[in-house]
Amino acid sequence: MNVKTRHLPIGIALLAIALALAASGTIYARSAPNGGVQPEASARALAATATADEASSPMPDSSPAAAPPPAQGASAPAPGVFTLIAVGDVMLGRSIGQRVLSAGPEFVFDKKIQAVLKGADITVGNLECAVSERGDPQAKGYTFQAPPEALDSLRLAGFDVMSLANNHALDYGREALLDTVHHLSAYGIMATGAGSDIIQAQSARVLERAGLRIGFVGLVDVAAEGSGFSRGTWEAGANRPGVAWADIETVTASVKAAASSADVVVVMLHFGVEYDTSPSISQRRLARAAIDAGAALVIGSHPHVLQEVEEYGGGLIAYSLGNFVFDGFDGPSNDSAILKVNLTKDGVASWKLLPVDVIDNGLPRLRPE
Repeated sequence: MNVKTRHLPIGIALLAIALALAASGTIYARSAPNGGVQPEASARALAATATADEASSPMPDSSPAAAPPPAQGASAPAPGVFTLIAVGDVMLGRSIGQRVLSAGPEFVFDKKIQAVLKGADITVGNLECAVSERGDPQAKGYTFQAPPEALDSLRLAGFDVMSLANNHALDYGREALLDTVHHLSAYGIMATGAGSDIIQAQSARVLERAGLRIGFVGLVDVAAEGSGFSRGTWEAGANRPGVAWADIETVTASVKAAASSADVVVVMLHFGVEYDTSPSISQRRLARAAIDAGAALVIGSHPHVLQEVEEYGGGLIAYSLGNFVFDGFDGPSNDSAILKVNLTKDGVASWKLLPVDVIDNGLPRLRPE
């Protein structure tokens, strides 16, 4: 079967971003399924329209403020259309966690970043740390632990879903992993890709927006790290907390199961080779298997650098969105992007990238237009 694909190498993509911003403010508008072009709507007009089905209510003293009404003259989102914003790795430990405790959670995302993130119906990312005050660092190269208070920065920025299917969710053991799920729920944020057993870890988390049910599946497939992270030791089991591991069979089964109870399926894959700017063969196979099984969108993380965005089989694959909140890096690892996607029941209607610099010791800042 011949399948049309479209690749945007990072260098070309960033150049296109700059030129498009200068010309019209629209980075990229993908043709809608009927052959017309679906323009990007005003971000300010795209506020969340429903609450999560499965997440617990936020803490009483931390309830998110109501979304502002659309600005005068701005068009409201069309019925059956919702906007999703995705970012890469978010690590709230080390110096960032310390600064949250000393300066408060507001410093993590400045007002410009917050406005973009809160301007979507759903905002998602990959949480690259344990959030707990319990546990011990595991036998692996890097272990990251954040204080629970750091999650308030995600709440303030409007995050709805965070994937825990990664190689740092278990950095402080299984109790700390379960604490992370609990603390996210307490701040009104849904966790996917991990849980108290294999069924919970692999099951989709579902949100409702614009009259549609959107299912999120999180999976991880990375190389073993020291003696503390490998599939055999950290994958969730029948009675064992852990993460959901990605192979072709699991990806296919998880997407099909999610599609049985959701109108749109989004897969968050933590995969690839660190610092490699090109997707690996394994990445392409796993991501395309998700689209083939019925997913509309695949959001990748783990390489710590940007990789290409690919249109494939009627779906969209962002192989790696790089770092978003992460201290201790320099060079290309501080080049990032925010992916903004308009989706319908038929899949991706349009998408664009907003370039980001991860500066100020690991904090994201929109690149000046």
